[in-house]
Amino acid sequence: MVLLGSTGSIGVATLDVARTFGLGVEMLVAGRNIELLQRQVEEFRPQIVVVAREEDRSRIQAPTVLSGEEGILHALEMAQSSLVVNALVGFLGLRPTLKAIELGKRVALANKETLVVAGKFIDTSRITPIDSEHFALWYILQGRGDYTSLTITASGGALRDWPLERLAQASFEEALNHPNWSMGAKITIDSATMVNKLFELLEAYWLFGTDRIDALIEPSSLVHALVEFRDGSLLLHASRADMRLPIAYALLGRLHQRVVEPLDLTRVSLSFAPIDPRRYPIWQIKDELLRRPELGVVVNAANEVAIERFKQGELGFLEIAQCIIEAFDRFHHQRVDSLETLFHIDREVRSYVACC
Repeated sequence: MVLLGSTGSIGVATLDVARTFGLGVEMLVAGRNIELLQRQVEEFRPQIVVVAREEDRSRIQAPTVLSGEEGILHALEMAQSSLVVNALVGFLGLRPTLKAIELGKRVALANKETLVVAGKFIDTSRITPIDSEHFALWYILQGRGDYTSLTITASGGALRDWPLERLAQASFEEALNHPNWSMGAKITIDSATMVNKLFELLEAYWLFGTDRIDALIEPSSLVHALVEFRDGSLLLHASRADMRLPIAYALLGRLHQRVVEPLDLTRVSLSFAPIDPRRYPIWQIKDELLRRPELGVVVNAANEVAIERFKQGELGFLEIAQCIIEAFDRFHHQRVDSLETLFHIDREVRSYVACC
């Protein structure tokens, strides 16, 4: 396989699955965690490695070492593997997905921004989602049709139990204190603002071809998705929150052995709650975004810049959503009719939110 984003949480879990099932790794792509990357190179012996910075190339011992986004695209052309696992974070993951599909490769996709931004231009028949929620929907829907609605679940994020009046004072570090797991900074902040779940609704729109999709808060993160059928029955998918399960299915297609420990239902307590726009103001644009899903490029660009400004102390926590909503309103008239237009809008939104 080719693995983009090998040192992040999804990348590490992917390599654990590769280790368990004896899968080969032809190419690794990583950012600045060079020490971990070098350990991965020593264990998996990839032929091609791509690092973020040119100055780090000399620190990696591999047959071919490239750098930067152009390095990733060139390396994909060199790679013989038919499977690309894209676990890159943010807008950076879009061009590699487009290139992999252009080359006829299958993409196991954890980079949600690819579909959020450019789902209109992606051949989803070549995409296998790694997100636990979309994997769960796929798992439930196998061989079943005639559903009336799809629902994915949200943990509620680090601030889900805070008094509403305290949210405006939340610091970057406090928003990273997720109650259920430890993942990268951006996805953890996105969980706290509920932008992550908004993105996953857009992913589901493109993957399953429906706008009959919503989300609920399920604090234990054991139930990942629910499907309601026309006969009134409801099926849900529950498992431990372990990304190795959707990753293993994405890599292998079918499994005949245990990947995660089953749940002990006598120790499980489940509850569900609606997503409150007072706590998660971004939810105000959910319905309109599903009506205009091509505007995911606006939401993504605004979100990436707003999070960076929050990290730098230039914005408060609730101002992340405020900036996104303002950008969504300002660029609402935009028509995304080509990839060139998409990249232009991305640049325009980033410039606007940098000063909002």
